[in-house]
Amino acid sequence: MGSIVDNFEDELQELREAFDSGKTRELSWRRSQLQAILSLIKERESDIFKALNQDLGKHHVEAYRDEIGTVAKSAKYALGNLKKWTASKRAKLPLAAFPSTAKLVNEPLGVVLIISSWNFPFGLSFEPIIGAIAAGNTIILKPSELAPACSSVLTKIIHDYLDNSAIKVIEGGPSVGEKLLRHKFDKIFFTGGGRVGQIVMTAAAKNLTPVTLELGGKCPAVVDLISSSWDRKIAMKRIIWGKFGACAGQACIGIDYILTQKKFAPILVEMLKKYIMKSFGDNPMKSNSVAKIINKKHFSRLKGLLDEPLVKSSIVFGGSSNEENLFIEPTILLDPPLDSAIMTEEIFGPLLPIITLERIEDSVEFIRARPKPLAVYGFTNNEKLQKRMIRETSSGSITFNDAIIQYAVDTLPFGGVGGSGFGRYHGKYSFENFSHQKAVMMRGYLIDFGFRYPPWNNKKLQLLKSGLRYDYIKLVFIKLGLKSKA
Repeated sequence: MGSIVDNFEDELQELREAFDSGKTRELSWRRSQLQAILSLIKERESDIFKALNQDLGKHHVEAYRDEIGTVAKSAKYALGNLKKWTASKRAKLPLAAFPSTAKLVNEPLGVVLIISSWNFPFGLSFEPIIGAIAAGNTIILKPSELAPACSSVLTKIIHDYLDNSAIKVIEGGPSVGEKLLRHKFDKIFFTGGGRVGQIVMTAAAKNLTPVTLELGGKCPAVVDLISSSWDRKIAMKRIIWGKFGACAGQACIGIDYILTQKKFAPILVEMLKKYIMKSFGDNPMKSNSVAKIINKKHFSRLKGLLDEPLVKSSIVFGGSSNEENLFIEPTILLDPPLDSAIMTEEIFGPLLPIITLERIEDSVEFIRARPKPLAVYGFTNNEKLQKRMIRETSSGSITFNDAIIQYAVDTLPFGGVGGSGFGRYHGKYSFENFSHQKAVMMRGYLIDFGFRYPPWNNKKLQLLKSGLRYDYIKLVFIKLGLKSKA
């Protein structure tokens, strides 16, 4: 079961011994653990549903879509590609290196620490675990204490299904995390906020441990004038899902705010209202289709964002809440002050500010003037604007005419840039994240170039210049004394 003791030396020693034994390098072990993840996801589905509903109020369909289904998909993808990913790859060598061969060999890093988040406690635990297993590492998972039912279920199912000598769960709060970070790992993978990310990186620096930080930021959605009624309908559904439909906006990759043209704003607000009502009804809390806020601290934080006087007056839809049930209904705000907390901090909740601009092209400069987000979304068919957004903004990813969907695509890397994090994973990128690609070169003794070695003279300099420029004709001429100057 998950460890709750303060000293983790025994657990780490067991993991190190398991790694040193070489068993995690075997493809058979990797396959068995990935198969076990598929089994636990299927056989413990009801336990996972119950825990996600208890901690986050997630409907079981949302839970399947965002956590169980995506984990199963990722595990199957890794199983199907494992042999290809682990195979060594031949590297080209210049003629000057003859006779020789070279290849790139993927090797596991060792013992890795994965610190997961509370908003998608199963998805954000198993996604990196799948990559770490595929790469052949041993693992400690530290789930978030803010989702205690999910942490408990994670601990039990990992203990029951996976190899406990190589994969362990350690539960606990910040003090446990801090004690874990005192130890030397071969990789730390952290999902969470920037403040804790700084703590993780500072601790890792003491041991020169490589780190992947999956953070977040304020992800904007640029909504252009949409002329087609069909396109508008689909766009509204996708925007509402991208904001309210994934853990009630408590998603690092969710839409944080909208940028749109001033003249289109009234139409946009009315359409968003219409489709919020269609999706969640007159009483969203009773619809069971919007998750609850994780705890009272985050509930109070979100209420505080709304309670700023100039922010409260910008509410055009929603705004009601129920502290007892930790529920805030989907809320739309029109042009709250840009210096208010709701526009300077990551919202991480069901509050959607709409900022109006004179020209939609001004959205590019608006985004550029702020920290780099995890994702940028553009709802537009304007190719010129799309090209500008791709070329002139920086973000972990950019998606047009949809939101969040890129997270589920195994062939696309997921990760941030700048303040939204660094390092990437999903699919092959997860395997690479937890691997070291080692260069291997093998040479024969048949040919050797004496100008590599002292004593030095000008002729050797000319030969070196020609050789390092791969100018083999000149090299031969100099060697034969037919040409002596570079």
